[in-house]
Amino acid sequence: MAGAIIENMSTKKLVIVGAILLFFQAFSFMVGGLIGPSPTTAIHYLATKCVDTVKTHHKGSKWFMPWGPDQCSKISDFDEAMAKRIEANNIVFAVHIPLPNREMSPWFQFMLVILQFDIAFKMQNQIEDGSLVTMDVGLAYRDSTLSEWTEMARSIEHRKLSCNFTATKTYKNEGHYYECDPLPFMEVGSVAHKYYLLNIRFPVKERKKVNIWNGEIEAIRLVSIHQNGGFTKVWFAMKTFLTPSVLIIMIWYWRRITQMTRPPVLLEKIIFALGISMTFTNIPVEWLSVGFNWTWMLLFSDIRQGIFYSMLLSFWIIFCGEHLMDQTERNRFSVYWKQVGPIVFGFFCLFIFDMCKRGVQLKNPFYSIWASDVWSELAMAFIIVAGICICLYFLFLCFMVFQVFRNISGKRSSLPAMTKALHEGLIFRFKFLMLVTLACAAMTVIFFIISQVNEGHWHWGGYMVQVNSAFFTGIYGMWNIYVFALIFLYAPSHKHYGDEKSSAD
Repeated sequence: MAGAIIENMSTKKLVIVGAILLFFQAFSFMVGGLIGPSPTTAIHYLATKCVDTVKTHHKGSKWFMPWGPDQCSKISDFDEAMAKRIEANNIVFAVHIPLPNREMSPWFQFMLVILQFDIAFKMQNQIEDGSLVTMDVGLAYRDSTLSEWTEMARSIEHRKLSCNFTATKTYKNEGHYYECDPLPFMEVGSVAHKYYLLNIRFPVKERKKVNIWNGEIEAIRLVSIHQNGGFTKVWFAMKTFLTPSVLIIMIWYWRRITQMTRPPVLLEKIIFALGISMTFTNIPVEWLSVGFNWTWMLLFSDIRQGIFYSMLLSFWIIFCGEHLMDQTERNRFSVYWKQVGPIVFGFFCLFIFDMCKRGVQLKNPFYSIWASDVWSELAMAFIIVAGICICLYFLFLCFMVFQVFRNISGKRSSLPAMTKALHEGLIFRFKFLMLVTLACAAMTVIFFIISQVNEGHWHWGGYMVQVNSAFFTGIYGMWNIYVFALIFLYAPSHKHYGDEKSSAD
């Protein structure tokens, strides 16, 4: 693409531009590492056992508070319940979010709740393999400690227990706890209220064999995970700064393209499309979520990121393909359909997967695809296949970059000595940009895999990969700086606006 800034700008100016971009890249890492706190916070809760003395569990009109002036009537354990002849159907596990003397905030953006059972071993009531727990769950909210609770969601949910008893199953070991995997419980896409209340019942129906062979549930522990308010502010500030930066240079770039005496080539179009997808991802609409109860923001953010991913991965294929100098059918999008098609299809599948997960949660925050064996296996398979495919993509991209380097070396060896000296600097620039592209692709692949692992870590019964704020802000800054650099370097140089021959090369 002769006539571009990357070819005509002096080496001194290019070094200055590179140094400035490198400074902003380092700054984007430092913003997260030095200014921003950890992206998320996990808070542990122990459910309080309340007694429904008036048996209102069929009406769903009464809410049980674990503490405070209107706290419920409590019991310490099930032995006390048996002594007082309190039935299991009249016990309500209550959890107030947040802890006393604290408030939730819209800056928290989302709230994910994980459920953990403390189940005691009893010889006469052992947990059967594949045992299913049925829960009658309700979620309420309020914005003042003096106001009444307002129902937000209510549902009958089923969760499959995965528990292991490590000791010998004898009467001597009664009272010891099973080791149970944590279970997905609830996900809310907006934290618009100050106080939340969870009421959980375990209805026992002997005829229908509901909650009969689930062991003796001694306690329920919940882990509430939300985004840190400080990190949210840093993230929003980055988006607010980067949006006009990419938008302005994109407008400047397309203005230069339209001033050419020829129509734009494929590489110029795909760079502009990449700029549009980056700008769409950057637009800080999240500011509005602070003032509005937009529970669909998580889904919308996933869609935006998916569009950018598919655009970026498609761009790298076309970018390398257009630099293969022995390729005779350049400047035609149809040439790349075999490579770009699977990328688009893959992210369309990702969109369907996300709609099945987050789409249903818009109406029922207790819904989880991991609660079903079929959906759980499909989700697990999807995450594994996505990781394998993204690794294969990176290997294919490395192969294409290798081909570009080999072709450049072959063409350089065939040039006359005088022409070769003139092109040495230009060849080095293209090789360096290819290596930067490869490094950016590697970081993107690592970020994608880690984000998928974090998505499923609770469901695998494993540990979460701790990713600090610097990685998030650094990768996000890298994408913007890379797109900014491409738009700037591949913009037509003002020296060649009227050079029809150079522009058409």
